[in-house]
Amino acid sequence: QVQLVESGGGLMQAGGSLRLSCAASGSIVSIETMGWYRQPPGKQRELVTMITSSGSTNYADSVKGRCIISRDNAKNTVYLQMNSLKPEDTAVYYCYGDVTRVSRLGQIQTNTYWGQGTQVTVSS
Repeated sequence: QVQLVESGGGLMQAGGSLRLSCAASGSIVSIETMGWYRQPPGKQRELVTMITSSGSTNYADSVKGRCIISRDNAKNTVYLQMNSLKPEDTAVYYCYGDVTRVSRLGQIQTNTYWGQGTQVTVSS
């Protein structure tokens, strides 16, 4: 089993900053890509940012210049730092990872796993 557990989030003020963490655990061999999606109220889930195991990153236009993604491969953890928060950043934030793991039968499998989501609310 693989689990991704997020921490951080909550109620923030516009113009402030947030830092989210997501730690993966389980019978993990490697994690190629980790990242964050978000789902604003009444809208579809959208990609915020992602980072590969080699450190290549990608950001949504809506967060470019305000957001930094980083990861600690030794800890299987990804971080999201977002500054200059706006009310439109209000959403449930989900982390994900493309995880290669060893099954109970000893098979190598690669699947995408998701965190449970953490609410971020930005007040104006």
